[in-house]
Amino acid sequence: MKKVLIANRGEIAVRIIRACRELNIPTVAIYSTADKKALHVQLADEAICVGPADPQKSYLNIDNIVAAATTMAADAVHPGYGFLSENAEFAQRCEEQGLVFIGPSAKVIAQMGDKAAARELMQAAGVPVIPGGRQGFTNQKVGAKVAADIGYPVMLKAAAGGGGKGMRVVMAAKQFGHEFQLAQSEAEKSFANGEMYLEKFIAHPRHIEVQIMGDTYGNVLTLGERDCSLQQNHQKMVEEAPSDVLDAATRKQMLATSVTAAKAIHYVGAGTIEFLYAGPGQFYFMEMNTRVQVEHPITELITKEDIVAWQLKIASDQALPTVTPAINGHAVECRVNAQTPGVITGLHLPGGNGVRVDTALYQGYAVPPDYDAMIAKIIVYAADRTTAIAKMRAAIDETVISGIQTNLDFLTELLAAPDYLADNVNITFIDDFVAAH
Repeated sequence: MKKVLIANRGEIAVRIIRACRELNIPTVAIYSTADKKALHVQLADEAICVGPADPQKSYLNIDNIVAAATTMAADAVHPGYGFLSENAEFAQRCEEQGLVFIGPSAKVIAQMGDKAAARELMQAAGVPVIPGGRQGFTNQKVGAKVAADIGYPVMLKAAAGGGGKGMRVVMAAKQFGHEFQLAQSEAEKSFANGEMYLEKFIAHPRHIEVQIMGDTYGNVLTLGERDCSLQQNHQKMVEEAPSDVLDAATRKQMLATSVTAAKAIHYVGAGTIEFLYAGPGQFYFMEMNTRVQVEHPITELITKEDIVAWQLKIASDQALPTVTPAINGHAVECRVNAQTPGVITGLHLPGGNGVRVDTALYQGYAVPPDYDAMIAKIIVYAADRTTAIAKMRAAIDETVISGIQTNLDFLTELLAAPDYLADNVNITFIDDFVAAH
């Protein structure tokens, strides 16, 4: 691997540049006209504009990005997360152009990106799945019949979805038509694909995901699990690793199941198996993210492994170690979101023992309105959960981001909630917390 083009922006582009620099791999940043002065553009060895601010014409423009890689003589592409990271067509185009796609094959991305097909694959491999329809559908009447067969309440999801887009809970048959139209419309706008599928809705579960790594030699390692139950509108906000609610037997079973799932599809690269957890021994496959996750830093802190560096090494045909890394301590990540665009007029980021901040912010930077709201991740590490939360609260108190509105005050309130401190949460906790306040 001689030069990596990073097909992304923001903090994840900065993160990848740093990993490449440590491995002495030159980098090429892509940028839209709105990101000309972005930090990832300044840090990369080279940079090339791929289009205007509209992501459909820049960061989602496959033709322009592949052409940019060729123009800049890159021989590999790292997609980061979001944008084209789970787009099978993009991976296929890279493969056809002789570019190393730093991730799984286009075939695997397509298999796992089709949520209905992924369920069938996992079921065939013996992985427990949520009861649901076997096939995707685009017709409302077909979907209503599937929902009736499963039994209400049901979860309606976009087959090509992710990030909570195109997702609705349908409590009764009379609501199906309305919710279907809303969900399908959102799916079409977000993924250019209106296919939907259905699962049985499980009330008050937790969202537990397992980080896996697979190499080109068929080896698969797990790097422990993360608890991602604190979500707002299906968007993760606070993540922890490991999960304090899992008993040893369930954890062992969940990790082993994740290895089985990854080996069943010959997975290569970093990926995440996501489960709904309903109690000891009760967990169900939801989906697989075939990319690096936003919350990967908390796993790095408890395992002392560099996940992005391993992505690069695996793409260069390096074998994974044969021993699963030990898990030590507890890590928490909070996502800092911009609630308004604008210029950063004042900035102080926290530091100190066990504190890490992943961001692309700098003083004077203009946060554009065109992209995802997340502008920073505050990550802390300590010996146990209680100490880690205290460290996170101190880190947030120290953080200053002036010139725009952020969710820092909300995070402060959330981390002080008695039920959160007692780890008495589920995937509706934040929505319920907001409604009560």
